[in-house]
Amino acid sequence: MTHELAGRLVVALDLDGATDKAGLMDRCARALDLPGWFGRTWDAFADSLADHTVRPEGTVEHGLLIVVDGRLPYATARPEEWETAREVFAEAVRRTPSLTVALTLGGSSRPRADLPG
Repeated sequence: MTHELAGRLVVALDLDGATDKAGLMDRCARALDLPGWFGRTWDAFADSLADHTVRPEGTVEHGLLIVVDGRLPYATARPEEWETAREVFAEAVRRTPSLTVALTLGGSSRPRADLPG
């Protein structure tokens, strides 16, 4: 799902239900609309985040904000993979001034049944 915030494209990356690297890469490919040739490796993911030619139009000038939600179950089940993913996000942000990645505080994007609303 994409939105705009102050001209910046906002992409929701929902990892809820991702149980392994393949699932994480599939979620990333869909959310970021990565090309079919995206190799689903850590290096390919890092390159795709930094490559303005595969990012949605206007994100170089106005910016791209990726909001990562539902990461805690994946991070708990696959801590080494999550650490690598976090490092890839961090490096892409360092290399790409128009990119921001935000991690939500919640563990899941699904509402809890025991909470109202």
